[in-house]
Amino acid sequence: MIAQNRKLATIHDSTLIVAVDIASQKHVARAINWRGHILGEPLIFDNRLEGFEVFLQWIRQLQAKHGLSEVVVGMEPTGHYWLNLAAYLRACDVRVVLVNPFHVKQTKEFVDNSPTKNDRKDALVIAKLIKDGHFV
Repeated sequence: MIAQNRKLATIHDSTLIVAVDIASQKHVARAINWRGHILGEPLIFDNRLEGFEVFLQWIRQLQAKHGLSEVVVGMEPTGHYWLNLAAYLRACDVRVVLVNPFHVKQTKEFVDNSPTKNDRKDALVIAKLIKDGHFV
């Protein structure tokens, strides 16, 4: 519980929370604020350098539009497809956190009362888990 409180303390009213549903070719990103309000439309971007640059630009635009000075990007570490994105973001001084895939699976039903899976929903579930301090 103390560890989760420390994690929660890192999420402020000035924090943009961005979550990415990782895939082999195309990733889906969603953004929320510290209260869980959805910010902007989902972004679908390629799993390559050009896509990562588009993603970072999207983040910076959301930060500017909503006056948010901090950003945390979270993702599920499934497979190896997340590694390049995480390395790119860390090189750009963006905080990257990981969410347990089991937690994502167990939490899906809370979003819309359905256990169905889709990339936009999964990204939103990941974002809400981060908001609530369930990340490493």
